[in-house]
Amino acid sequence: MDRIRLVGGNELRGEIPISGAKNAALPLMIASLLTDEPLVLQNVPRLADVKQLERILENHGVDIAVHGRRRGEDQGVGQRMTFHAADIVDTTAPYELVSVMRASFWVIGPLLARCHEARVSLPGGCAIGTRPVDLFLFGLKQLGAEIDIDEGYVVARAPKGGLVGAHIVLPKVSVGATHTILMAATLARGVTVIENAAQEPEITNVAECLVAMGAKITGIGTRTLTIEGVDKLHGATVDVIPDRIETGTFAMAAAMTGGDVLLRGARPEHLQSALDILARTGTELTYEVDGIRVRRNGNGIQPVDVETDPFPGFPTDLQAQFMALMTMSSGVSNIRETIFENRYMHVAELARFGADIRVEGQLATITGKPTLKGAQVMATDLRASVSLVIAGLAARGETVVNRIYHLDRGFERLEDKLSRCGAEIERVAG
Repeated sequence: MDRIRLVGGNELRGEIPISGAKNAALPLMIASLLTDEPLVLQNVPRLADVKQLERILENHGVDIAVHGRRRGEDQGVGQRMTFHAADIVDTTAPYELVSVMRASFWVIGPLLARCHEARVSLPGGCAIGTRPVDLFLFGLKQLGAEIDIDEGYVVARAPKGGLVGAHIVLPKVSVGATHTILMAATLARGVTVIENAAQEPEITNVAECLVAMGAKITGIGTRTLTIEGVDKLHGATVDVIPDRIETGTFAMAAAMTGGDVLLRGARPEHLQSALDILARTGTELTYEVDGIRVRRNGNGIQPVDVETDPFPGFPTDLQAQFMALMTMSSGVSNIRETIFENRYMHVAELARFGADIRVEGQLATITGKPTLKGAQVMATDLRASVSLVIAGLAARGETVVNRIYHLDRGFERLEDKLSRCGAEIERVAG
């Protein structure tokens, strides 16, 4: 199994192109199931999760084409891909495919809406908590679906004539449930209202894609989405938004190591809460026409308390990276994780660098130290993996990050992007 080896101590200086957002690309790919016409996605990141979802969609009968680079196109630009679900040949998403990646469960919405039936394995993915699909099924039932659980599969059937619009009040904000119900509602008869919907930029990206495909949606970007069902959706060409989690990750890496990095293509409005927190650590942020410039001033890293929250709050997907940054702050900071109940597995690995972290329930207290020491560490989940890389970039000596397949799921060309900015980092074949 591949590992990443790095030697810390180098400041990051240069430019990092921000890839397309994984958390937008995956539901956008799934949206192709809603139409028999081609959906063209631009700026799709080259990730293991994207490849896995390709396999799942191909199993349903989706034809997928990856287009070559256009003349003058920058090497950092993501893939241009066409997804054509002219004929859905199978409405079953099998365990061996869905168990690898949680987001693949979202195919249940489009399959149910278009084919009036779906049989989808209960999902897998990162081990950061139970993350049940109750809210998904709650919403689909509200649209008239009959739901059964059979030997680890969710079996869903729409009423005769298809799904029916409904007023749905989600008891808890859920990105996955919002994606799934939103897609299903586009082909439902009548009007659907989703209250307490997630507001993440990725939701907006998908909603605007659905509108480009002929859906009738209002309230995009708010807590209340209204969808007037249509008989049929058509093809479209849509850009995947820049990855705000990758943006925040590289911004924190620059803050921890020092230096001066331009995050090209980053959109500050997609992670303003995290940027505001980062500014309080003493990091200098400049919003430029083509991205965000990140500099660390000479006063060291100031301790800051943070609590994770749904958008527009501080993202849970940046919690591990921020904790790595706080391990070298000049005082005591507190992080409260409110989204997932098991998202502190990186704490034990950060401690191997010499970090001082105490966890009590949802609260982690970090006492900063002036230096960390390189170590052998093990990646536990996607975002935790990159927090170990950030720590290694700033630690004295050599760090080896093992079990990095998690990184390949969510970060495109990580070693290349960092090495171009002066990091001593390489992938070692296992």
